[in-house]
Amino acid sequence: MTERIFIGVAWPYANGSLHLGQIAGAYLPADIFARYHRILGNDVLMVSGSDQHGTPITTRAEREHRTPQEVVHQFHSEFLDNWPRLGITFDCYTTTGTENHIQTVQDFFLRLHQQGDIYTSTMTLLYCPTDKRFLLDRYVEGICPHCGDPNARGDQCDTCGRPLDALELKEPRCKFCGNRPEPRESEHFFLRLSAFTDHLRAWIEPHGDRWRKNVYNFTLGVLNEGLQDRAITRDLDWGVPIPISGYETKRIYVWFDAFIGYLSASKEWAQKSGNPERWREYWEGNAAKSYYFIGKDNIFFHTLMWPAVLMGYGGLNLPYDVPANQYLTMSGNKASTSRNWAVWLPDALSRYDPDAIRYALAANMPETSDADFNWAEFLRRNNDELVATWGNLVNRVLTFTVRNFDGRVPDPGTLDAGSRALLDRAAVVLGEVGADLGACHFRAGITKAMGLAQEANRYLDERAPWKALKDDRGAAAQSLFTAIGVIATLKTAFAPYLPFTSERLHGYLGLAGSVTEAGWTRIDPIPGTPLQPPQPLFPKLDPGIVEEEAARMGR
Repeated sequence: MTERIFIGVAWPYANGSLHLGQIAGAYLPADIFARYHRILGNDVLMVSGSDQHGTPITTRAEREHRTPQEVVHQFHSEFLDNWPRLGITFDCYTTTGTENHIQTVQDFFLRLHQQGDIYTSTMTLLYCPTDKRFLLDRYVEGICPHCGDPNARGDQCDTCGRPLDALELKEPRCKFCGNRPEPRESEHFFLRLSAFTDHLRAWIEPHGDRWRKNVYNFTLGVLNEGLQDRAITRDLDWGVPIPISGYETKRIYVWFDAFIGYLSASKEWAQKSGNPERWREYWEGNAAKSYYFIGKDNIFFHTLMWPAVLMGYGGLNLPYDVPANQYLTMSGNKASTSRNWAVWLPDALSRYDPDAIRYALAANMPETSDADFNWAEFLRRNNDELVATWGNLVNRVLTFTVRNFDGRVPDPGTLDAGSRALLDRAAVVLGEVGADLGACHFRAGITKAMGLAQEANRYLDERAPWKALKDDRGAAAQSLFTAIGVIATLKTAFAPYLPFTSERLHGYLGLAGSVTEAGWTRIDPIPGTPLQPPQPLFPKLDPGIVEEEAARMGR
């Protein structure tokens, strides 16, 4: 039965290039998941966009003496270029600066305000006497009161993932001048988050078997500590205007603004599709499941704050799953823009095959704990797994078959037990990979697929059709037919992970249409089907790249 799947992916700040840690954290797993469901024939809508209202943008703009919009334009354009090059298939990728988004956010704000879920109150904020302004959360740094990290921000600590109030920081300092700010009063709007505690608990507790343990436990932990009402406006002039007169010098806070973008992007997609009301199919009723792919630093906003806002607004679906990933460190250290300690996506795409990047990240995806990316491991996975295991299997089987069987799938005759068992095993693995993908266990799925490629190589080594060809052409034909059947099945299993090479392989196998159109099923070869002479799927990399790439980091 066809399912309807909504996929919301974290909105990256348009203040700098994307790095591989961000890709592994949210964008690659979301795309793998979307591709799998499309191959299944499910109805998928995947949306995201560039967050242009966050303080990281204003911080960079001030540092570089540019306008925030100039910064946004530069990096939003870069993102739009990067996504298709990496094979990330958004149905709608937009920004938080559209009129549609502003209207959607203001609609939420007004409804919740009218219901009393948003109210005004004074709050104590940090004010920098040196710079003569209230400091936004990200303009304040200090010591995290929970884990002691000395560089926690005023909105959250990236080390322990806790949301923070800038006033909680120990030894706070202004990000710009380094001086200690002083507390002052300012009137703002608050989300009455505490009022949703019981509703959130009743909704969250049944999710223990579905959600990842770290997501579930973190969410319950925050609930057990007690939810606090949160200010959702700030003293600044960059962002969504407050739709109530008298507050022209303030704006709606980015974390109330941004997650509503999942809905505004859906509405934008529906408008462009020619059916403006189609977004409702993914947001109303029980016909759709909503998945949110984020990094662990955004769990609070997606399992507590966004669901509370949805509950308050009414009539819209709550998240079905929030498969948040942990952090991907870079050669043992956390990615850092200021220290240039990261592998930037535009740079990686300029030098390496996108499927090689996707494979390395998927095979080491930080799903349940932090993982590390390093160039030695990237080299090993490319040369030993993609080239020597999977690519070699494809190339030697198809090249030998094209050369010795008139460029067609050979007739195997009656399959022996070993050959039949391997083809049956391929069908089982395809089912297992599908189950892993459906459960958002991406690393497990790609490991099983590569394991089947290794089994197929062992089968070929034992059968040695290149030797059998002289004395027993029928045995060689059977071995090659079986190997082609496994390759065809693996092509499907790898397709969500390795879309570019899987599509090329689909053509080499003489199959019509696309990988997606072929469906998630074992494809039994048909004797006599014309094959295309293959080209190597992956280039072998020189070991020297390890030192070259290491030298680029931190410059």
